[in-house]
Amino acid sequence: MSRAFRQVDVFTATPYHGNPLAVVHDAEGLTTEEMRRFANWTNLSETTFLLPPTTPGADYRVRIFTTSGELPFAGHPTLGSCHAWLEAGGVPRDAARIVQECEVGLVRVRRTGDGLAFAAPPLRRSGPLDEPTAERVATALGIARSDIVAAAWADNGPGWVGVLLRDAGAVLALRPRDVDLPIGVAGPHLEAGGPADFEVRVFTPDVEDPVTGSFNASLAQWLLGAGLATAPYTAAQGTVLGRSGRVRISTDAEGDVWVGGSVVTCVTGRVEL
Repeated sequence: MSRAFRQVDVFTATPYHGNPLAVVHDAEGLTTEEMRRFANWTNLSETTFLLPPTTPGADYRVRIFTTSGELPFAGHPTLGSCHAWLEAGGVPRDAARIVQECEVGLVRVRRTGDGLAFAAPPLRRSGPLDEPTAERVATALGIARSDIVAAAWADNGPGWVGVLLRDAGAVLALRPRDVDLPIGVAGPHLEAGGPADFEVRVFTPDVEDPVTGSFNASLAQWLLGAGLATAPYTAAQGTVLGRSGRVRISTDAEGDVWVGGSVVTCVTGRVEL
């Protein structure tokens, strides 16, 4: 069966400078195995499938797959899927917000002057690292334990460990080795008029991710909660990989953290699935 398809670039206003996402529209009738096989074939970090909602109040439902399995939530697939749904003619029930249904539950998305933003989901694990884990993280990053300014669990699903270094230069200089857990690293840009407020890099046992919405969400919750940052701020990610991702962090009167960025469509067409 032929289905509408988009490939979008997330957290960038310039095509091919952010984090790509494949989106399959009208995915009703596909089995989990068919979704998994197609996601594996695209060879992108994530592929999503848009479906009618099953929960009252949701505008659409999304299933998110990596090349090897399904995720309950991820950041850049949330913004990219919402962009694709709207571009294909989706109309939210509430003009002020879009509500996405995914395995983690309902995720609120809103339009901003710079694109879209999602409300950061609650952390599943937080708090400081024990010393053996902190030493393990330092070894994986190829730095001394004393180079870590602060470190904490900042996990909203994938198991993130958050690490703060002294500055952006220290983040860009990292040459990690033998990474065996998901680690996100941030350092402030200290110079006036720099490209962003923080430089971020994210490492998993397999790859360095170009731009990571879920980690930037949990990073913001940690940094803001610990008094290590103030909102609004902008994070740059993907610099070492030749990307120019920009993630915009803001808060609202209720204390919710919002994670935003631009999305551009690079490919439209149809796929046989």
